[in-house]
Amino acid sequence: MNLHEYQGKQILNSFGVDIQRGIVAQTADEAVEAAKKLTEETGTGWHVIKAQVHAGGRGKGGGVKLAKNLDEVKELAGQIIGMNLITPQTSAEGKKVHQVLIAEDVYYPGENEPEEYYMSVLLNRATGRNMIMYSTEGGMDIETVAEETPHLIFTEEIDPATGLLPFQARRIAFNLGLSGVAFKGMVKFVNALYTAYVKSDSSLFEINPVLKTSDDKVIAVDAKVTLDGNALYRHKDYLEMRDKREENPVEVEAGEVGLNYVDLDGNVGCMVNGAGLAMATMDLIKQAGGEPANFLDVGGTADAERVETAFNLILKDPNVKAILVNIFGGIVRCDRVAQGIVDAYKNMGTINVPIIVRLQGTNADIAKELIDNSGLDVQSAIEFQEAADKVQAVLA
Repeated sequence: MNLHEYQGKQILNSFGVDIQRGIVAQTADEAVEAAKKLTEETGTGWHVIKAQVHAGGRGKGGGVKLAKNLDEVKELAGQIIGMNLITPQTSAEGKKVHQVLIAEDVYYPGENEPEEYYMSVLLNRATGRNMIMYSTEGGMDIETVAEETPHLIFTEEIDPATGLLPFQARRIAFNLGLSGVAFKGMVKFVNALYTAYVKSDSSLFEINPVLKTSDDKVIAVDAKVTLDGNALYRHKDYLEMRDKREENPVEVEAGEVGLNYVDLDGNVGCMVNGAGLAMATMDLIKQAGGEPANFLDVGGTADAERVETAFNLILKDPNVKAILVNIFGGIVRCDRVAQGIVDAYKNMGTINVPIIVRLQGTNADIAKELIDNSGLDVQSAIEFQEAADKVQAVLA
C-alpha cells in the first residue's frame, strides 16, 4: 500500500527520524491557516507547497512550489489543488491533486551550505536481505545517477540475524563525506530509518533528498513509503491511511468484492483461478501474439454472480478485444463454472468481444457440453494450445 509523503513522514517521525515538518491542507484557505500555524511552531518565514499524490517527480510537473509570503501560499495552493499533475511516474492524464502539504523551509542560510543525499531501504531479492542504498547525489532521479555515475551509488546489506550493526551506520555516514555533528546526526538518522522500515513492515522507504542543513542537522525532506499489504493486519492505524482516490478504481472495486485484479496495458482480458495458472495464461496470450489486459484470479468460487462481476471488471477496459477464461477444476467443478459463465452471459445481455473458455479438471466434459449447447457466442477449448490458437484467430 502506497502512502502520501505526509503519511510516510508521520511514520518516520514516530520512530525518531527527524523530518521537514508540515501540515496538510485541502483548500487554499486551509493552506494559509496551516502556514500561519507552522510559522508559530517552527519560525519558518517561507513555505513549500507540495502536491500530495502517489507519484514521484512532482517538482518536474509543477507540483512543488516555494511561497515567500501568505499571499503566495494561497495563490500557489489554489493552483496546485485540483490540478491534474503529470510527472514521469504518472499516466498521460496525470493524477488529480486533492490536498497539499504546507512544509517548512529547511534551506535556510547558515555557516555551511546545505547538502542533499539519496537514501532508501528495500529488500534485495537476489540475496534475500534488506539493503540500504544511498548516494551523495540527492535530489536527482536515482535511475539517472545509476546510469551516468554508478560509482556514486553505495549499498549496505543487513544480515537478518544481527540487524543493522553500528559500524554499518558509521560507514554510510563516512561514505557520504560527513564529519563532526553531521556525522553523528547521520548515524542516528540511519539507525532510526532502518528501525522504522522493519517495525512498520514496509517494503520500501525512499528518502530523496535526505538533507544536511546549513547548521548540520540531518532530516528527511521527502518520504516515499510502500507498506507490505500482507502485514497490515498488524497495523490497523496504517490501514486507515489508505487513499483509494490514488488507486486504480477498477482494482479497488475488485478488491471490495474479493477478486484479485491488476490492470495491465494489453488487449486480451483474463479470467483465471489461481495465481500460478493466471501467470501461465498471461504467457500463453503473449505467445499467441496478444498482450494481457489484466491479471484476474477469481479464486476457488466461480458462481454466476462472481463470474458476472469478473466479466464486468474486464469489460471496463475499452482496449479489451477478447476474453480468455482459463479454469482448472480442482476445488471448484468445471460444470459449475460453465453454468456460471452461461448465466452471467445471459444476465449481461450482449457482450461485444469474443470469449474463449478453457475448462479442465473435474467434470470438464460436462462443462464443454454446457458451453457448446448454450447457443451463446462462446468458444470452448480443452488444451492450452487450442486456447492459444483461438485467441490468435480472434485477434487476427
